[in-house]
Amino acid sequence: MSLLQLTDAQKRDILTHLEHNKPLPEEYRFQLFDNKNQVELVRNGKTNAVSTVALPFQTIELVDEPRQEDTTQIQTGLFDMRGRQQSWWTNKLIRWDNKLILSSLLYGPMRDEIKKAWWLKLIYIDPPFDVGADFSMKIELWDDEYTKSPSILEEIAYRDTWGKGADSFISMIYERLKLMKDLLADDGSIYVHCDWRVNSHIRLILDEVFGKDNFRNEITWYYANSGLKAKSKKFHQVTDTIYWYNKSNTYIWNELRKKRKDWQVKWPKLKYNSKTWKAEMVRDENWKPVYIIKDDVLEHSMREVWLLWVSSEKLWYPTQKPEWLLEKIIEASTNPWDLVADFFCGSWTTLAVAEKLGRKWIGSDLGKFGIHTTRKRMVAVQRELLASGQDYRAFEILNLGQYERSFFVSKHLEGKEHDAFSAQLDQQKIYLYTELVTSAYKASGLAGYSYLHARKDNAVVSIGPIDFPVDHAHIMQAVSESLKWWFTQLHVLWFEFAMGATTAVEQAKAQGISLHLKYIPRDVFDKRVIADDAVKFFDVAYIEAQATKVGHNTISVSLTDFAVYYTQDNLEQSIAKIKPEKEGIIMDNGSIYKITKDAQGAIIEKINLTKTRTDWIDYWAVDFDYTSKKEIVRHAGENGQEIGTTGRYVFENERQSFKTKKNKDLELTTASHTYEGNGLKTVAIKVVDIFGNDNMTTIQVKL
Repeated sequence: MSLLQLTDAQKRDILTHLEHNKPLPEEYRFQLFDNKNQVELVRNGKTNAVSTVALPFQTIELVDEPRQEDTTQIQTGLFDMRGRQQSWWTNKLIRWDNKLILSSLLYGPMRDEIKKAWWLKLIYIDPPFDVGADFSMKIELWDDEYTKSPSILEEIAYRDTWGKGADSFISMIYERLKLMKDLLADDGSIYVHCDWRVNSHIRLILDEVFGKDNFRNEITWYYANSGLKAKSKKFHQVTDTIYWYNKSNTYIWNELRKKRKDWQVKWPKLKYNSKTWKAEMVRDENWKPVYIIKDDVLEHSMREVWLLWVSSEKLWYPTQKPEWLLEKIIEASTNPWDLVADFFCGSWTTLAVAEKLGRKWIGSDLGKFGIHTTRKRMVAVQRELLASGQDYRAFEILNLGQYERSFFVSKHLEGKEHDAFSAQLDQQKIYLYTELVTSAYKASGLAGYSYLHARKDNAVVSIGPIDFPVDHAHIMQAVSESLKWWFTQLHVLWFEFAMGATTAVEQAKAQGISLHLKYIPRDVFDKRVIADDAVKFFDVAYIEAQATKVGHNTISVSLTDFAVYYTQDNLEQSIAKIKPEKEGIIMDNGSIYKITKDAQGAIIEKINLTKTRTDWIDYWAVDFDYTSKKEIVRHAGENGQEIGTTGRYVFENERQSFKTKKNKDLELTTASHTYEGNGLKTVAIKVVDIFGNDNMTTIQVKL
């Protein structure tokens, strides 16, 4: 109904409500606005608008196990062809908010690469549907465990998703599903995993986004041996729901059958008799019945109820799903070489199964610990495939880099997103950015200096520029200015430090300056984090490595030292939470301790669990020729897609050692590496600690 179709009485009624600032009666919502949906999910703040922000992606790491020994190859595009890849595509693991990732994939230059791969054939997501979920991680330390809380950004993401009830979750998932639909191929599928908390909402949202005619199945995953509580006032909940929708009526469908080598079924071959209207057996020339021999059967998973013993696989991650589950989904709805995506990947299952089944993949996650867990698992999958003589693809780790930071500065300062975004910030925004970091660091501003921007207690503070890494020269300029004005303590803050930057610490010490390099967390751009007074700046870890010449133009690299300086937030509260006659784990000044209390709650034992440097290390890797591969960025220019360099380099993950659940030992010396030519080589060493924080240093090798 349009406004012209309303009666005069209805028009007067509407005007009366508006004049008295009263809400319109519910009936007018359907009379004033045309709505094709006969049934829809209504929520506060409902809008059809979705993000159109398109930020360039930056490749920060390439993992190809093992990489070809040709270290002289220069990258000519974002997707390189090293290793045992079977096509031009390099798999992608992306960290940050998946709304920005989805809109950047859809509207940014990577859209062309996805289009060339025939779009996404399958999306599987398992969003955070648990209102009271505990997203902390259990980190194993020998015979003990440390409970790692989510980062403040993760906590806020979960809090904002659920803090306003179902409305906030529905708004979050609706916008992302709209973006995902546009990335799907016309014959693509989406599977959405949920449980009783949100399955009714999810079904209505999917009907609205994909259309109820494109609904295919409501799959019930039944936990066959899930534990039952002794007492309950209701039937035990032992199922999850997976909704399967398609983008159109034309979709990929592979019937799953299982071969039985030691089992056959003989089915009589039948024909229809048009005279008797009955089926009759087909007979051969000797009048013997003809049989059809079958040695395969439809799998049970072709039904809507999937039975699974939850202990059939060792799960590494709190929300991890078993590989069996993803195998059925990927095999049923994709073909080899197809592109699969999981934008709430959490750990690794979707990506690992896709790799094993010969599919290409894209994965994203908000948490750096989830990204690190995925990196370890995918390297392990590469090794498994290599050992069995199967092919695999390299994968790259991406983020939105300096463009992400510039975007959040603009959003923080102006309070809105920009459809057309420029990474260039004017002087006013740079000044406000410096003020923002100064405030988050709880420092006071300084004026009249070139490299010194603030003061905190007895130290002066230098804040690095937003658009490129702080290098050794920048740090030494800040050191020189500190010496000039008789300051003896200097803190340098930035998001990432260029190669060789950490060598300035010892040089500054020789000149009488106590220098501390600290990372600015991404949290600094979120007003909610600042309001909670929860921004934490961490010291750059200390890494020491050395190269040993073992032959002509051949070296090995050893990790000789690693130290961190972490202290747990609210340490006293953490200790207080440990109950009498119980044990607990706390973190203080770069060490993790196991605390034991007596019956009165007093501490009777405090054991340091991180006695050696290797206790802190979860993963380390080496790039033997770090400066051979320039980091590039693709962005939309006046003449279409344009490629430029950032002035940094991609870390090529050539040799690595990491801990697993079965093996906690680390190899601290690499296998030998031979260079093709002479000269000065830059070797980069990356160390990832048990919390997923990565640090890097470089050493120079002269051949």
